[in-house]
Amino acid sequence: MKKIAFLVALLAACVAMGRAQESRQDISLSGFALIEPFMSSSTTVEVNSTPAYGALVSYRFMLTPSTALEANYGITYQNSIGYYVNPNHYKILTRTQEISGAFVKSFVFKNLNPFVEAGPAGLIFLPIVNGGTTTLDAKQQTEVGGLAGAGVAYEVSPSFDVRLEYRGFITKVPTFGDSQFATNRWYWISAPTIGVAYHF
Repeated sequence: MKKIAFLVALLAACVAMGRAQESRQDISLSGFALIEPFMSSSTTVEVNSTPAYGALVSYRFMLTPSTALEANYGITYQNSIGYYVNPNHYKILTRTQEISGAFVKSFVFKNLNPFVEAGPAGLIFLPIVNGGTTTLDAKQQTEVGGLAGAGVAYEVSPSFDVRLEYRGFITKVPTFGDSQFATNRWYWISAPTIGVAYHF
């Protein structure tokens, strides 16, 4: 958690330094899907999950007309992460939070603005203790990794644009504090995203 707080503070400091320039800000609200891949390991653990759906709030501060710093917070409703540890199957219902920052580079073609972005990210895996979770040993886990993405913004008016983006996270496979779930692997989580941004 300290690492995430440091990353957010670093992003805020960069934004403050950029205020000396002419700037443009925007805030966006998006829906996204979190798609975690099947993962197997040399430890004989297999991990699979169902997709999760959630909401994302993003803030961009323009450093130049084509570059920006971005801060994101997202949360999913819930999904199921399954672990097969021979011969047992375990299922953990999970709510996932994202706290991330990124450097964004845009390319302007009239009303169509493609962009790419990359930066640090923290994912907080929150087990939901109910009948859908089959192990009571699952604990909250925070993993620090990276965010990378590419997308396009279509400018509807000077104040609004619609954004379609593919985002992805590289992070360690969660274990929820249970050593028998350890894969000692990293994986790529896909997060297709669509939303609306307001410029001010």
